[in-house]
Amino acid sequence: MARILIAEDEERIASFVRKGLVANGFTTTVVADGEQALQYALGDGYDLLVLDLGLPSRDGLSVLRTLREHHNTTPVVILTAHDSPQTTLAGLEGGADDYMAKPFRFDELLARIRLRLRRTELVAETTVLHAGPLSLDLRTRRADVDGAGVDLTSREFALLELFIRHQGQVLTREQILSHVWGYDFDPGSNIVDVYVRTLRRKIGAGHIRTARGMGYAFDPGHTSP
Repeated sequence: MARILIAEDEERIASFVRKGLVANGFTTTVVADGEQALQYALGDGYDLLVLDLGLPSRDGLSVLRTLREHHNTTPVVILTAHDSPQTTLAGLEGGADDYMAKPFRFDELLARIRLRLRRTELVAETTVLHAGPLSLDLRTRRADVDGAGVDLTSREFALLELFIRHQGQVLTREQILSHVWGYDFDPGSNIVDVYVRTLRRKIGAGHIRTARGMGYAFDPGHTSP
């Protein structure tokens, strides 16, 4: 399931795009300013970024340039109300993969997103993730610990995949909720802690470290949860 970051400060447009993508099987996160968009895009392993140029705190072109300066190759589809040739050229030269002017039809945006994701998959798609004694086959949805299969629910699999993709990085509960449960989550829920406890029982408690007051980090071989 592809993860898409939507950076759009107009709530109506962000909701429209998010609902359409969720209905088509994507996992989405919405942010409303440029600084947050850059932070999420650099650290959270999204498959594609839908980027509005007119963001507060840091404009979309600045976000795009900084991503590319950090050698981040996440596909970027720009959305903007400014349809001038100069703006289009600046976006494409800055490293954008596609460009759409507002107002736009969702079916066209969806087609462009799918095209960019397919091209990315054709370049290189890692199908098996490894972390210490753990392996995760993304095609067969199989998890192994020291070569032995482990039965995981779909949520547990998604949580373990998120941890493995971000080994050593502290993930906040909000980040985990957003990735695994989607954008519409209850920030007061303890569901992340419940699933982490279950996952520890299945794969070994030492691999998931608690960062007190912050969240969790995945460190294969760590000896104390």
